[in-house]
Amino acid sequence: MSIAIPANLTIAQLEEQHHEHHDSSASTLLGFWIYLMTDCILFASAFATYAVLFMNTDGGVSGKDIFELDFVLIETAALLLSSITYGLALIFAKRHRKGATLAWLAVTFALGSVFIGMEVYEFHHLILEGNGPQRSAFLSSFFALVGMHGLHVTAGLIWMAIMMVEVAKTGLGGRSITRLSCLSLFWHFLDIVWICVFTVVYLMGVL
Repeated sequence: MSIAIPANLTIAQLEEQHHEHHDSSASTLLGFWIYLMTDCILFASAFATYAVLFMNTDGGVSGKDIFELDFVLIETAALLLSSITYGLALIFAKRHRKGATLAWLAVTFALGSVFIGMEVYEFHHLILEGNGPQRSAFLSSFFALVGMHGLHVTAGLIWMAIMMVEVAKTGLGGRSITRLSCLSLFWHFLDIVWICVFTVVYLMGVL
C-alpha cells in the first residue's frame, strides 16, 4: 500500500514534522512522570498517616479481626495479572495490531473491574458490620488509604475505556500510542502502590 505525500511538502519538512511529534511525545511522557512523582508524595502521606494511626482502634476491631487474607490475595492477583495483560496490549499497540491491542485492553479492563468490585464488596461488608471509617482512627486511615488507591484504579479504568473507544475509531496513531504509554505508567504505578498496601496494611495487619 502506498502512502500519498502532499506535493508541497519537502523531505526536510517531513523530517521536521517527525521530530516535532517525537519531541511532543517525549515531553508528554516526561510531564506524566512528574505527575506520578507528585502522586507518590500523596500516597506517601497516606501511608505515613496509616502508620501513625493503625494502633488507635478505640477499643474496636483491629486488622486481625477484619482482614480476610485469602480474599485480598485473589484481589491482588487480579490487579497484578492486569499489569501483565496491559503490557501485552502496549506491545501489540506498538506493532500496530489494533485487534490484539483492543483484546488485551478488554482483558485488562475486566481484571481491573474485578479488583474494584472486590474492594467495594469489602468496604460494604465492613460498613454493614459497623466498622465504617467513623468507628476509629485505624478504620479512618484504612478507608482513606485503600479507598484512595481504589479511586485511582477507577480513574484508570475510565481512561482505559476512553482509549479503547479511541483506538477502535481512529486506530493506533502516534498520539494514541503516547497516551497508551502514559496509561501504562499509571497502571504499573498503581500495581506497585498496591503491593505496598498489601504488605503494610493487610499482611502486617494480620500478624
